[in-house]
Amino acid sequence: MAGRGWELVGAPNARDLGGLPAADGRRVRAGRLIRTAALGRLTDEDLPVLAELAPACVVDLRHATEQDVAPPDRLVGGPRVVHLPVYDPAHPVFTYVSAVLLGHDLAAYEELARQGMPGAMCAIYRWFVTGESARAGFGAAVRLAAEAGNLPLLFHCSAGKDRTGWLSVVLLTALGVDEAAIRADYLRHNELTESLREVLLAAMTRQRPDLDPAVARPLLEVRPDYLDAAYDEVRRVHGSFGAYLRDGLGVTEETVAALRARLLE
Repeated sequence: MAGRGWELVGAPNARDLGGLPAADGRRVRAGRLIRTAALGRLTDEDLPVLAELAPACVVDLRHATEQDVAPPDRLVGGPRVVHLPVYDPAHPVFTYVSAVLLGHDLAAYEELARQGMPGAMCAIYRWFVTGESARAGFGAAVRLAAEAGNLPLLFHCSAGKDRTGWLSVVLLTALGVDEAAIRADYLRHNELTESLREVLLAAMTRQRPDLDPAVARPLLEVRPDYLDAAYDEVRRVHGSFGAYLRDGLGVTEETVAALRARLLE
């Protein structure tokens, strides 16, 4: 289990991926890969913690439309910030999720509405594997992590669970971490955000009294089925994760070697 000797109150699911067992009996080096939610809600007390983490590079996976409605990230130390938007505002799955949350007419989303929010989330995870901006963003993020000057690397999206979660899967798989350990880290989001999730659900239903919490809850959680959908899509399209890294993300053997040299101990 990755270490958690620190916490960020404004990003309760933040964690260091260091300590996870990886290839050749080695472990992921502590303090090199940090996953978080967006940093705009960090408290004043969080800033000295972020300064200790001292990220050299911050990767933001949000689209500009998400950044525009969120508080700006609170950063210290002047890290390099790289925007790699993994989002498609025109994709029917993304517009369906927005329509549900905003109470819009779902007549145009008959198939997605029949599958419900869990089905939509699985579709998003499949898109992570095949979507153009997803492949570009995740591939670029992996290459950034392979460069010494970008370490420590901190990466986030909005909630720090789906896009951030899949990028963690990609990085950890490239480092030779086994699937069980990767899955355990992915599912930790639910444990770390349990109280926040209930607060968000209550706020959402106050704003939209007609919104069934059972409909919204799958959007605020991570679930094994979501991750399985992405893994299945990797196998369906590429046959193996190694081929996905190479052909889907453009991550070369040299990049994988550089990742392991710099991120394993």
